[in-house]
Amino acid sequence: MLILIGLLFLFMLLGIPIAFSIGAASLFYVLIDPSLSETTAIQRMVAGVNSFTFLAIPFFIFAGNLMNSGGITHRIFEFAAVCVGHIRGGLAHVNVASSVIFAGMSGAAVADAGGLGAATIKAMRAKGYGEPVSIGVTAASSIIGPIIPPSMAIIVYAIASSQSIERLFAAGIAPGFLMALSLMVMIYIFSERLKCPAEKKANRKEIWIALSRALPSLMAPVIILGGIFTGIFSPTESAAIACTYAIILSIIYKEFSYTSFKTSVMNSVVTSVQVLLIVASANLFAWILTSKEIPQSISQVILSTTESYLLVLLALNLLLLLVGLFLETVAAINLLVPIILPIMTIGFGMDPIQLGIIVVLNLIIGTLTPPFGTVLFVLSSVSNTPVEKVTKYTAIFLPPLIIVLILVNIFPGLTLWLPDFFFGK
Repeated sequence: MLILIGLLFLFMLLGIPIAFSIGAASLFYVLIDPSLSETTAIQRMVAGVNSFTFLAIPFFIFAGNLMNSGGITHRIFEFAAVCVGHIRGGLAHVNVASSVIFAGMSGAAVADAGGLGAATIKAMRAKGYGEPVSIGVTAASSIIGPIIPPSMAIIVYAIASSQSIERLFAAGIAPGFLMALSLMVMIYIFSERLKCPAEKKANRKEIWIALSRALPSLMAPVIILGGIFTGIFSPTESAAIACTYAIILSIIYKEFSYTSFKTSVMNSVVTSVQVLLIVASANLFAWILTSKEIPQSISQVILSTTESYLLVLLALNLLLLLVGLFLETVAAINLLVPIILPIMTIGFGMDPIQLGIIVVLNLIIGTLTPPFGTVLFVLSSVSNTPVEKVTKYTAIFLPPLIIVLILVNIFPGLTLWLPDFFFGK
């Protein structure tokens, strides 16, 4: 165990990408352990991504890129602006509301930050908003995407834990909206201190025009989530439908071009390969841990040390937040779930659906924290702002998200009532 973990951190410290660090550490361990087969190790890596369900990941990534290049995100922002722009806090509220709508289409914080985030920062700067609120709110609201379904991180957890994607998707809705509400409450209370300019309230005509322009885009989450929760199609099929719908809307909006389509394809391929390579390497890592009965050993140690559920829950959250500082979300889920799942579900009786939302929420918050916060680097790029300043601005809006995390831990009903409502107990 120490050799495996030591090799992993050694490769990471050498600056080797996380996917290769996990894979190299695992393969090296297999080579020095005669009880493990090299052939089986390769088969485990292939088996890790040989799943129909995993097809949803590249499709949702592609759908998010298509929506960013096809004028869809711009229309969502316009509609949110006429609906909530006049509330004290103005475009900061619009920023959050836009992220909630876009969350029902893309499922990735990076897609939200890179596409919608670029548009919202530009609009807020033009209206005289300061950098702390423009960039900070954009960063904090972008992580709503991986919580409200569809969510790439939730799909990865569902496969790693053998849980229902549909139930996990339903479980993420209430926490996602709570995150949005908590951010909007903070913006409303501190709007004067944040120096948010007042916005004019839209009249009925302006609302109607914005609604008519955005209505086809607003139907995307309805089609995607409605189809999943009614059982008309699977999450993977819904991802393919999302791509098709995004292409159709881009053509209708007359913003479809071969160049933009090619760029979306290439960006999606690169991102998908990165994600799936991490999954394949992490699956080998998890197989080694399981074959050596490491999760069972850790579970026995913890259960023999303490019987306090609250103490273990606190330690779990601190561990996840710490891991989120250094590891990419998909890699962290694949590495940690085989260890913590039996401890929390078998040892302490936690519902695996609630555990999934806790895991994802903790790790997604990690994308807003240095040294490896991916959202920070994306926003640094699109806003032409040093990552150190982006980190400082983002930290202002972390407290509401931490409060929601605490509530999700304390009250399981926040995550479980919707899955029970749609699919029964």
